[in-house]
Amino acid sequence: ILLCVAQEGSQRAMAWHQEDPDVAAWWLAPVECASALHRLAREGTLTREAEGRAARLLTALSSAWHEVLPTEAVRQRALRALRVHPLRAADATQLAAALVWAEDNPTGATFLTGDKRLAEAARREGFTVLDPQAGHGE
Repeated sequence: ILLCVAQEGSQRAMAWHQEDPDVAAWWLAPVECASALHRLAREGTLTREAEGRAARLLTALSSAWHEVLPTEAVRQRALRALRVHPLRAADATQLAAALVWAEDNPTGATFLTGDKRLAEAARREGFTVLDPQAGHGE
């Protein structure tokens, strides 16, 4: 969402995206992003016009990224993640999708999140974690 709506961390996220535009995203990422856009609009933080622009940008971004589909491999890794990390279901599926994308070898792979619990779980799995709100890897 940081690439679609100006927020704290957007400039860092944009710089990282320009540096490495090869993005892998979980199948539900567009739904989660749309949820955030609608919430911002309902709260009055985002005008309907700005929401429309952000939604179009999200569509353009999502057409360029590698999407990790909901497979049995993702489900099994999500179930494991729930056993070993204090995550909610949606966060466990994001981590699982990243593990499938990394072929269970996340060394050298980057995981971008501002969520502290998800960041810690990704770090424990071996990902390099970047937090755009913090401005650096954690």
